[in-house]
Amino acid sequence: MNTLTINNASRNSELGSFFHSLLFAANTILGLSFAFIIVSILISYPYAEYFSMHAQLLAHISTIVMAAILKVSYVMRCVAQHGLGLEVR
Repeated sequence: MNTLTINNASRNSELGSFFHSLLFAANTILGLSFAFIIVSILISYPYAEYFSMHAQLLAHISTIVMAAILKVSYVMRCVAQHGLGLEVR
């Protein structure tokens, strides 16, 4: 085994570790942003009467922001799955 083969194996191991970490982070952010979207929609519409106008305004804004974060985390998930050689769904 030569040095080039060892360096490539080490690099592949580091990339695999990076993509596993990226996949974990993306899945975590995806779940949290989905939960926050649900909460913000509940505050914005069906339970609006129980919250102040300020809280409702923040809930409406956070719905938009969390949707953007959800989309970015899904793209991160797809990149990680592609990097790991998994099927991207």
